[in-house]
Amino acid sequence: MSKKRIDEIKKNLVKENLDGLIVSHDDFIRYLTGFTGSAGILVITKNSADFVTDFRYKDQASKQIKGAKVTIHTGDYIEALKDLPKLNKQNMRLGYAGSYATVAQVDNFKAKFPKALFVNADSMTNELGWVKDKDELACITKACEISDVAFARILNMVTPGIRESELAAELEYQMRMLGSEKPAFESIVASGYRSALPHGIASTKKVKNGDFITFDFGATYNGYVSDMTRTIVVGKASDRQKKIYNLVLKAQKAGIRKIKAGVTGKAVDDTCRNIITKAGYGKNFGHGTGHGIGFYVHVGPRLSGLSTDKLKVGNVVTVEPGVYISGWGGVRIEDDVVVTRTGGKVLNNSPKNLLEV
Repeated sequence: MSKKRIDEIKKNLVKENLDGLIVSHDDFIRYLTGFTGSAGILVITKNSADFVTDFRYKDQASKQIKGAKVTIHTGDYIEALKDLPKLNKQNMRLGYAGSYATVAQVDNFKAKFPKALFVNADSMTNELGWVKDKDELACITKACEISDVAFARILNMVTPGIRESELAAELEYQMRMLGSEKPAFESIVASGYRSALPHGIASTKKVKNGDFITFDFGATYNGYVSDMTRTIVVGKASDRQKKIYNLVLKAQKAGIRKIKAGVTGKAVDDTCRNIITKAGYGKNFGHGTGHGIGFYVHVGPRLSGLSTDKLKVGNVVTVEPGVYISGWGGVRIEDDVVVTRTGGKVLNNSPKNLLEV
């Protein structure tokens, strides 16, 4: 599979009028070669692929790298690339992922290869990994299964007096025990008034009776992630809590029904947002409806009011509308959804009815 992905890059080099692509982002390197280490650089030209790393990864790279020649080098990886005759020709056009390469990296490229012209090649990497094959879908499905089971297990821990940080730690521990390589991102556990924070990373706040608790978390399986959100109530839900929760759930389900190949990300966002806005809470829904997931947690396509992306068969996107009321609390509900020709297939199985625990 890695060789197939690298071959696709080689074909695109011709289309983009580039002589080569320098890949320095760890996630892209893993996607293209299978390498799981955290140090190295990949160079793909029209007729070859070379991966440079250091002694620490000598054995690992020889076992994992597929589709590229491995070179072990001491020191600056960019310096090692100077030893490749194919990169020292006059006026070579070399691309890099502009959205991921740092200014320092690009300056280093230019300093080491003064004869070359460096080009922002975001057009080659922007949609990398957006469409999943069956093996990728199997990995994401497994990551969702891990998330579901871990969530069910930690519900028994939810009780007044427990800290958000304790719940986050147990959630991540359970995912690890179930086969997750690592959390897909820093887990969000936000209770009470803190549930009004869309990115309320777990704090030392103690959970209280009557609190909303929003859990936003994900597992990683074979390099692929899940991303799920559930909001529950500690004890009995108030009428206001039920009202807000049911509104968000209505919007979320409508967004999922809207999904199918050919639909724009904006159309899905509009579907969710219109329901929330008509209910009088439009100003309380201030983020996009969703995003793609894959070999890391934020890929395309985007589901937002500004998105021009069209959904394709094999995309996996989140649908996660929310309502956030400062000083009171908030609700977000999120599922991972596979795009098909006729609709969206939800990968999460955790209940979405309002849980009172």
